[in-house]
Amino acid sequence: MTKSLFNSFEDVSSKQWKQKIQFDLKGADYNEALIYKSLEGIDIKPFYNQEDIINIKNEVSHPSIWKNCIEIIADDAGKSNIKALKEIKRGAESIHFIISNEQVLPKDLLSNIPSGISVYIETKFLSSIYIQKLNDHAKETHLDIYVLTDIIGNLARTGNWYDNLTQDHAVLNKATTNTNLKSTISIDFGLYQNAGATMVQQLAYGLGHANEYLNYFESNSITALKNTIPVFKIAVGGNYFFEIAKLRALRILWSALALEYNALPECHIVAYPSHRNKTILDYNVNMLRTTTECMSAVLGGADIVQNMPYDDIYHFENDFGTRISLNQLLILKNESYFNLVSNPASGSYYIESLTNQIAEKALELFKNIEEGGGFLHQLKSGVIQKKIKESAEKEQELFDNEKIILTGSNKYQNPEEHIPDFQKVVFPEKKIRKTLLSPITITRLTQKIEADI
Repeated sequence: MTKSLFNSFEDVSSKQWKQKIQFDLKGADYNEALIYKSLEGIDIKPFYNQEDIINIKNEVSHPSIWKNCIEIIADDAGKSNIKALKEIKRGAESIHFIISNEQVLPKDLLSNIPSGISVYIETKFLSSIYIQKLNDHAKETHLDIYVLTDIIGNLARTGNWYDNLTQDHAVLNKATTNTNLKSTISIDFGLYQNAGATMVQQLAYGLGHANEYLNYFESNSITALKNTIPVFKIAVGGNYFFEIAKLRALRILWSALALEYNALPECHIVAYPSHRNKTILDYNVNMLRTTTECMSAVLGGADIVQNMPYDDIYHFENDFGTRISLNQLLILKNESYFNLVSNPASGSYYIESLTNQIAEKALELFKNIEEGGGFLHQLKSGVIQKKIKESAEKEQELFDNEKIILTGSNKYQNPEEHIPDFQKVVFPEKKIRKTLLSPITITRLTQKIEADI
């Protein structure tokens, strides 16, 4: 019988490791030299071992499979349908349609979409009639259709309801009643990430955002989230291990919150790369950034990973950018075998510790929000916007001082850089318009540098 090699070695405690490190530092301060302080207020140590997770019991659910996804802007039903069928042949496993107007008929848009393909529908408008058409199509075809309805997210993003509070909630009520859709409720955590919120803030604000729906449904005796699983849209940034822990922490937090309302403890996560760290300068590096961000999404337990084309911030949807973004995910699944191991982050001393700390800090902030009147109250009073702005400015300062590096932008910039032609509005001008509240503003770290070139 083969003996374990580890039996030949004595256990080494954290205290012994630290003593050895302090000896090798030759007088340098351990905390100053080796402890990294994150924006989330978490101190990162130079090493982790079993002692760091003795009192941690993270029971994190993890999907057995993950699907890749591409986004299609649907202005014309026929053209968008052709494009979707083309991408499915190329290997797309799910499609995220963003629909701009009610003339894009669901029957035409979803024609011949295979039953194994998950379809996510996000509209730039709010219409109970349109949602009913999607519902009818789902009943007829048995297609898995998720409608990403988020009236609070729209309020946070634009500063206004679609129509007004009463009308928006009336549409939401209809959407969640007797539905054949896989889900009709969505919570957009990505808005907070792209605006510059820390990971703790993202989770706490997203949880507070979701809690507003739970409160509303319970007070109106609506059983929507007791029968369906909400879709959480999550933007993933470049802090690799932290982002893995963020997604895992979200599942823990949602499970705890949902049980308070007797709602389903599962959630459906659609993860996608953040815009915040994407650049126009040395734009091909965006491919490397999105690859590692998609890896974080998979290892963190996303159900759907929707990649972003490397030129998304300045080009309209195009065949080359879409093909490359899909191929990145196909490589991760079919060549790097990121689909073969279930819950690979489980048991990692570092990631388990991060998951626990992020979850605890987010839960504490969430409780503070609830004690302060709730998410909507703090959004209307501007507290949420102020806190996000403070975090964004702190991160911007680190970027400006090269403490955060984006290669090709604030360091190793190419003086002969070719600036691509812009098809999109890259530097949006502030428009004065009447809003109920100050909207949460999305910003990129490199905007100032790029605007000066």
